[in-house]
Amino acid sequence: MQEQSATVSRSDTELLDLPRADRQKRLAAVGIGNFMEWFDFAIYGYFAAIIGAQFFPSGDPTAEMLSSLAVFAVGFISRPVGALFLGPIGDKFGRRTVLIITVLGMGIITALIGLTPSYETIGVAAPIIVVILRLLQGAMVGGEWTSAAAYIGESAPKAKRGLFASIVTATAGLAFLVGTLTAALLQAVMPEESLASWGWRVPFILSIVMAGVAVYIRRKLDDTPVYEELERKRANNTVEPTSFGLKARAFIMTLAFSGIFGVSLYYFVTYANNHLTGAVGMDRMQSLLATGAAIVIYVGFNPLVGIISDRIGRKPVLITGIVGLLVWALPAFMLMNTGKPVLAFLGLVVFSFFVACCAVMNNVLLVEVFPASVRSTGSAIGYNVAYAALAGPGPLIAAALVANTGSLVSPAFYVMAVAAVALAVLLPMLKETRHVDITHG
Repeated sequence: MQEQSATVSRSDTELLDLPRADRQKRLAAVGIGNFMEWFDFAIYGYFAAIIGAQFFPSGDPTAEMLSSLAVFAVGFISRPVGALFLGPIGDKFGRRTVLIITVLGMGIITALIGLTPSYETIGVAAPIIVVILRLLQGAMVGGEWTSAAAYIGESAPKAKRGLFASIVTATAGLAFLVGTLTAALLQAVMPEESLASWGWRVPFILSIVMAGVAVYIRRKLDDTPVYEELERKRANNTVEPTSFGLKARAFIMTLAFSGIFGVSLYYFVTYANNHLTGAVGMDRMQSLLATGAAIVIYVGFNPLVGIISDRIGRKPVLITGIVGLLVWALPAFMLMNTGKPVLAFLGLVVFSFFVACCAVMNNVLLVEVFPASVRSTGSAIGYNVAYAALAGPGPLIAAALVANTGSLVSPAFYVMAVAAVALAVLLPMLKETRHVDITHG
């Protein structure tokens, strides 16, 4: 019994001393599932106009695009529901369990979207099926991102949590790049009619293969050292109590830093390409080159941001990102609206650095602001409520602002508004968490 008590009292510095090969396996397992999730979002965003015409035909390209982006947003409505279901599973049965459930669910549902007949084939049943599948998909995603953040954060060395958190956000950026390139390749090699009728479905259906690989790898993982320590504490009835005030504070901060991260990310990786090819009228291939090159650099920014945060702290990096988005959003859209690829790239690449600051800090803070015993539930609910309320509707709001105001810079004001609120919340509330003991509670 004394030996157990000594084990229970270990700090996270001692607890997280895992073998290098074990850490690499954990990173790969989380990375492939995370890649699959965001690959789907990339191809959905790229094919938004085609999907709108397939399932919501109206004869008006703008209305079809808005309908498609509305369904994109629908997937976020069910995220908090998924978080309410999957978050407690992560706290009770382990982070690994949720990672297996979500990657399998996403793979099956994404493939089913690719197999759904068009409106022309089965009528109104087609958009209904797509909406239902997006709702189910959103529920799965509601547990994937925060479980991935918890799993990586709870397996990382204390001095490198920021760097390890950047792996999750970098693989998401890489997935967007690969998804966009895959979609562009299909467009380049296929006749337009074939692409619209069945070609766009191919990457959706193939996601089931990636899901199978991810499940196979994740099943072989152990759970995190922090979760295993939590189980020992529960067995010995030594889990430290956590006040309601601390939980509420963590939840409010999560709404703020997850909200600005989600809005800025979807503007960057989903809306920007549609804005350039639609509202601005840029050639699709030129738009792809500008946005794709910016995403490549964004992927590189992520580990850089993680390393900086491990040295100087989370708060200064996060505040830099938020202030940068507040200041740069308007110039970024002005540069994109020139229709010149080089200027659009410049606007996006600077924007992407500030997105990276918010992205990596979001992931590491999801681990560091919540106590271990409620980390899966608290982070999942806070993150997904922010996404449902602010991030998911972001591309739709941006497109609607342009359609209703006629101003090509109007989408910038939504990013600026969310950034201003996040800054007002986090400046007084967020304390530095770089050295916090993540085994506590």
